[in-house]
Order: sequence, then C-alpha cells, then structure tokens
Amino acid sequence: METLNKTKYWFTADEHYGHLNIIKYCNRPFDSVEEMDYAMIERHNEVVGKDDTVIHLGDFTLKSKEKALSYISRLNGNHIFIQGSHDKWMGPEHHEIWEGNIEGVHIVGCHYAMRVWGESHYNSWHLFGHSHGRLEEIGKSLDVGVDTHDFYPYSFEGIKLIMGAKEDNINRLKE
Repeated sequence: METLNKTKYWFTADEHYGHLNIIKYCNRPFDSVEEMDYAMIERHNEVVGKDDTVIHLGDFTLKSKEKALSYISRLNGNHIFIQGSHDKWMGPEHHEIWEGNIEGVHIVGCHYAMRVWGESHYNSWHLFGHSHGRLEEIGKSLDVGVDTHDFYPYSFEGIKLIMGAKEDNINRLKE
C-alpha cells in the first residue's frame, strides 16, 4: 500500500484512447477518434500539473505498448496504471488493484466496482471505472471514468467533496 506525499492527486478511468467503437458505445460527443483523443489530452493537461500524480483505473487504451507510451508522453503528471479489460499493452508489473493513503484516507482503486473493499468497514473509499456511469454507486464508492466527468480526471479534492456527501459504507463498523 502506498502513502502518497505529493501535492496533487488525480483519478481517472476508461479513457479508451484510440478506440473508435467507444464513441458509439458510450454516446461520446466526438466525430472521430482523433477529436476524442485530442479533447481528452487537452482536458487532462488543463488541470493536471507536471508533478501531479495520476492514477488510471483501467481501459487506458487497447492499442500497442508503443501507442500507449505515445499517449502517455503527451499527458502531464506521473502516472500509475491499473489494468483494465482493454489494457493488453500492460505487462505483469501492472496490478488490478491499487491501495493508498492520501491525507489519512484509505483508498482502494480497481477497474471494476466492488461491493466491499479493503478497509470498507472503516469507511474507506473505492474508486472504479468500467461501467461508464451506468452502475449505481454504493456508500463511499465512485465511478471516476471520463464519461462521468466531462472527459476530465477527478481531483482528490473534488472526490473529497463528493465522498463527504455520500452515505457511509454498508458494512461500516459502528463505534
């Protein structure tokens, strides 16, 4: 588990860079892959600084590793990638779950939504993708996919506000 000490953190999922069919599947407001990729890179770089940390929770691209690295080179920030269902470019060094602590908050990130997750009984947060905004969130869980946030990544600060308004986790221990 990581304890992050940098100044800004961002979470995102389901970019699907270079994926033509995702435009139709998710009714994305773009006429071409090039337009979609350009818009997402621009929006990412508009808010993410060069020294920020970005945690990508799967389905970054289904293209080759060379193409994935080309996209990454155009994005601001230091990147942590969690494997999704379309990330064939990733090797065995990439995991399916990320756990970390930011400002004392335990966060579990995965491409897939979970009903319970590490430390959920202590009201930890769960961030996920894959469902493109079509799955009901339970307790302190949040779909951080680009389709749910106007193709921008979510800031930790923004997530903190969202989580503050959510119900406690269903399995939270009562003190």
